Amino acid sequence: MKIAIMGSGGIGGYYGGRLAAAGADVHFIARGAHLAAMRANGLRIISPLGDEHIADVKATDDPATIGEVDIVMFCVKLYDVEEACEAIKPLIGPDTAVISFLNGIDSEDRMQAVLGGNCVVGGTAQIPSNIVEPGVIEHKAPLAALEFGERDGGDSERLRHFHQICTDAGIQTFLVENIETAIWLKFAILVPLATACCLTRLPGKVLIEVPEVQEIAVGAMKEVIALAGAKGVQLPPDALESRMAMLSNFANAMPSMLVDLLAEKRIELEGLQGAVVRMAKELGVPVPVHSVAYAALKPYVNGPPTD
Repeated sequence: MKIAIMGSGGIGGYYGGRLAAAGADVHFIARGAHLAAMRANGLRIISPLGDEHIADVKATDDPATIGEVDIVMFCVKLYDVEEACEAIKPLIGPDTAVISFLNGIDSEDRMQAVLGGNCVVGGTAQIPSNIVEPGVIEHKAPLAALEFGERDGGDSERLRHFHQICTDAGIQTFLVENIETAIWLKFAILVPLATACCLTRLPGKVLIEVPEVQEIAVGAMKEVIALAGAKGVQLPPDALESRMAMLSNFANAMPSMLVDLLAEKRIELEGLQGAVVRMAKELGVPVPVHSVAYAALKPYVNGPPTD
């Protein structure tokens, strides 16, 4: 099975690295200093689940040089979805699966609009990891799991094969029937965590150490869960309790949105808090925590505000 990693950062770099270390045929698509470091020195993973160094890395900035693949792990920023979909078209054959491991709740629809056909697959990646220097991915906690499934809930030989390859590589992997529910459950922990951390400019431990900050995160969770209900997405009855229980997994984590904010880069505001605010307005759901967070972070959406 031939696998392409579109976006080789904290998610794509980690999981692609694990697959490559296990002997899978993996091709990384990256750019800039990260690509140069991977070509020169390989890819390093620092992780509580075991460090890894993949010395011989297949890496490029041009997907067209790779040819058709069986799986595309799609791991780009939300603001790059349409452009990245156009770029990966040379990778797609008649049975290629493009699995979305993005942070948003409407990513698959956006991908489908560009790619068409039956290639787009829903997925989630649950892992606190980031690029700490070019060519190096640091994984901050033992949590590292993938979920994916066909959008229509049907059986899928291509995904069963990929699931087995991931399992053989030691990656905790779940092939799920209702991927929409899984995506919303991830969103209900990801966005509240990013919201609290970006408002305070502090990593995940602030939610554990400061009760008032945890209240912000829990309030944001309740809003996402209410929004899912208004959309007709059936979440488990214990969705709030299970999301709250997960917070301890992120004590040492720096959400990618906070990493980008502190680095004075563009942030995924419009695809995360902005998506909640827009959808809530359409459905008539009150989301005061997300509304305040969206307004507070809006001046930083494209980097620091200029004078």
